[in-house]
Amino acid sequence: MQAFAVPPSPLPAPAAASSDRIELMKTFVQIVEAGSLSAAAAQMRTTQPTVSRRLQALERLLGVRLLRRSTHAMKLTEDGERCVERARELIESWQAFESDLRGDDDEPEGMLRVVAPHAFGQQLLVGPLADYLRKHPRVSVEWLLHDRRPDFIAEGVDCAIQVGEVSDLGVVAIKLTEVPRIVVAAPSVLQGAPAPTHARELAALPWLALRTFYRTEILLSHVGTGEACRVAMRPRLSTDSLYALRSAAAMGLGVCVGSTWLLAEDLAEGRLVQLVPQWQAATLPVHLVYPQSRLQPPKLKRFIEAMRFQWNHGAVPDNRIAARPGEPS
Repeated sequence: MQAFAVPPSPLPAPAAASSDRIELMKTFVQIVEAGSLSAAAAQMRTTQPTVSRRLQALERLLGVRLLRRSTHAMKLTEDGERCVERARELIESWQAFESDLRGDDDEPEGMLRVVAPHAFGQQLLVGPLADYLRKHPRVSVEWLLHDRRPDFIAEGVDCAIQVGEVSDLGVVAIKLTEVPRIVVAAPSVLQGAPAPTHARELAALPWLALRTFYRTEILLSHVGTGEACRVAMRPRLSTDSLYALRSAAAMGLGVCVGSTWLLAEDLAEGRLVQLVPQWQAATLPVHLVYPQSRLQPPKLKRFIEAMRFQWNHGAVPDNRIAARPGEPS
């Protein structure tokens, strides 16, 4: 009997071409960030039915429901919660891959999430941020201000500005600058007494503490001789806000150690005076940190470049107050 070859069964057509899957995920992320299909459609300059079809195609491709929709609300499912974070990672990895192949000429786009300390984020960095946004109109930024260390993956954070030493081995840290810190108080704190001349005399004065960096003592060093003095204190007020510390000091509640860039205006206008100007606390390093990754998406790469440029060219003032031995406060 003659044997006949059985032709192979045709392979099923894929639910979506590989080149389309990134676009489907981009649409899904845009829906989540915009808050509705119609808002996403407007931002993507397409129609709501198109956005809806793309969402349905992604759900069929993955075999899960990503969103629950009603007439008045839209909510991520449990699978959708997991998917949106992974989708962001995949989109950024793909964009970084494309950028790496094409070179550095790609225009960055998408949402950049940045965490910055309250004081820095409100006062020093908004100018450089505005320059970055003007230069890259296809990027949007979520500017999140808090002083705790972010969970980059869980919170979807791209990078953070961090004041102080970096201990996390899982991040890349780029040093931007160092912040000098000095001892200040309102003139009324001295109550007419002579100004202290040695750091040890500060212990007799009322104190305010910035609990992020010091609580019950602080180490001061003489700028001329290098002598160190550890000043113990029982703070009348402890706070985690640099702005609250400055305000309390200006109201005469006590002595504090703060960043020169924030105190310069109060010093110039006489609301605060610098005490023992020959003595200063250690400078605080300022880093831009981001998770370790072989590739960077263009939006992050350009932001890092912008921050480094701003500091290196003096566009971000630190208002250094260089104490000199013997200089009166």
